[in-house]
Amino acid sequence: MSVTPSRKKVLAVVLAGGEGKRLMPLTADRAKPAVPFGGIYRLIDFALSNVVNSGYLKVVVLTQYKSHSLDRHVTTTWRMSQLLGNYVTPVPAQQRVGKRWYLGSADAIYQSLNLLTDEQPDIVVVVGADHVYRMDFAQMVADHVESGAGCTVAAIRQPIDLADQFGVIDVDPGSPQRIRAFLEKPTDPVGLPDSPEEVLASMGNYVFDADALRDAVTRDAQREQSKHDMGGDIVPWFVDKSESAVYDYKDNEVPGATDRDRGYWRDVGTMRSYYASQMDLVSPLPVFNLYNTAWPIYTSYGPHPPAKLVEGASGATGSTFNSILSPGVVVSGGTVNQSVLSPAVWVKDGAEVSDSVLMDGVRIGEGAVVRNAILDKGVVVPPGVQIGVDQDADRARGFVVDEGLTVLAKQQPVPEG
Repeated sequence: MSVTPSRKKVLAVVLAGGEGKRLMPLTADRAKPAVPFGGIYRLIDFALSNVVNSGYLKVVVLTQYKSHSLDRHVTTTWRMSQLLGNYVTPVPAQQRVGKRWYLGSADAIYQSLNLLTDEQPDIVVVVGADHVYRMDFAQMVADHVESGAGCTVAAIRQPIDLADQFGVIDVDPGSPQRIRAFLEKPTDPVGLPDSPEEVLASMGNYVFDADALRDAVTRDAQREQSKHDMGGDIVPWFVDKSESAVYDYKDNEVPGATDRDRGYWRDVGTMRSYYASQMDLVSPLPVFNLYNTAWPIYTSYGPHPPAKLVEGASGATGSTFNSILSPGVVVSGGTVNQSVLSPAVWVKDGAEVSDSVLMDGVRIGEGAVVRNAILDKGVVVPPGVQIGVDQDADRARGFVVDEGLTVLAKQQPVPEG
């Protein structure tokens, strides 16, 4: 008797070992999935929220690079009912198959095959931990089971002139759900049969039959020339065997989605994309809506009091425009415009913050100016100091200037003016 998709046993694997070199200095002290986002969240919260909202409550998080803050966040925030046997647990690299760490995303799963042995799932959902989006994976799993494929790749439509920035899925025109070829950043792509000006770009999310995944990563581990990458090595292996299918993200229907934010997906792999994704949150009609209670993004932000907007010592009125104020924020006579403020940020009398992202515990002194900047946790800006106003001056003070943004590392000292 066949097993319906709803009855199949599913294990979710979140790949969270990313080093995130292009997000330095934000990743100097933490793994990329642990980077704060949207005031109260970490990047990994979006992947985990999608998984649990999809009904998959047995989740392992494979970690490696500078994982302490990530492990702490997962273990203290993502607590499941032990009575029902549910869990979200971080699993560090353990050198189970030799004296080496993970060589790539496929090797991470190969070295963690004991998790599949213990859980004995029918289906394995594999997702990345550093994208911002909403997705119901149960719909993708249902399509995967119906297709009969061993591997299904989630894909999002992108303009054909951006194809050289992605792993592109070339579909069979006669059977558009079947993958004909997986192309890494092609320069001469072919458009989709139903939309010649678009291509399907891999989202880094996959569904596998458990036995097929086990076989694929085991074979890959024996190939010396392999890069041991899920997209670069494992998917092409399934494609060559004609056992791969594609799931078009446009077909995913998430409860509570609006016409404006339906289909939103952002890869925050660069400082500019990370910043732009945060700015997507702050408009009156946000491109990505954090307030969808039908598909919540879960997190924990500690015992902070409500945000407060008050006049400063001089009597100046505090004001904010198109901004996110997290719990514990105090704007005392300052001005905040088009910015994201994380918990316990203080903006003092006469200070101006605009087009910026301030992480936990940042302090902006009286009369200071912060523009087009990202300030990591614990940065203290002395009174009257300007950041992001003169980029040459920022560089001279040892600040990172990346794609027009001034970025300060965690607790980086700021010289007084």
